[in-house]
Amino acid sequence: MACDELANKLNRRLKIEEGEEAPPALAEDGGDPQNGDSGAATTAAADSELSAKLQRRSDLNEGIGDQQQPSLRVFNPYTEFKEFSRKQIKDMERMFKEYDAGKDNFIDLMELKLMMEKLGAPQTHLGLKNMIKEVDEDIDGKLNFREFLLIFRKAAAGELQEGSGLHALARLSEIDVSAEGVKGAKSFFEAKVHAINDASRFEEEIKAEQEEKKKQAEEKKQRKAAFKELQSTFKP
Repeated sequence: MACDELANKLNRRLKIEEGEEAPPALAEDGGDPQNGDSGAATTAAADSELSAKLQRRSDLNEGIGDQQQPSLRVFNPYTEFKEFSRKQIKDMERMFKEYDAGKDNFIDLMELKLMMEKLGAPQTHLGLKNMIKEVDEDIDGKLNFREFLLIFRKAAAGELQEGSGLHALARLSEIDVSAEGVKGAKSFFEAKVHAINDASRFEEEIKAEQEEKKKQAEEKKQRKAAFKELQSTFKP
């Protein structure tokens, strides 16, 4: 019985291959039930993912959930932090780059830890996190240059708690934020007004830098000419 059934199957396959008999029609759903199930599962997964994305966008539009913010904000420190002189901002930038060991334009928790240790005011892990949190506007757990400048703005305005980590950072750095701009101001807002009224100071500082560079270039040119003249005296 089994032999007859096997023989019939082989005979039918041979006829199909020789074109004497048409192959059996495919099922209406497009083929193998297993493949159909797999395709249905894939479609369901894609629909679920799309639904989740649409729901996320809807939540953000309605103010539900946290919008991801960029860690790096492009800004001009000289126009935004007018209460500080150009020299002060350059000093702050120099300090920021000194402790930005990763050269990624951020000071992370470990780099801040090293900074505070070098300044002689080591902090606990929690203390370091609180320092960053106080000025971390984009909530990325590290300090960009703008947030670093905020430390000195708060220090100049007297907004830092005495004895806090940020207060120690501003106090122990060699940057005197009270020397110019905010000196004698009763409040941060008065300091801002003082800085705006003294807008020409910024241009004067740029001119002074340019004059200094011209002076250095002229001195270099004179030294070079003097060396050539001295050199010519030794030629036969």
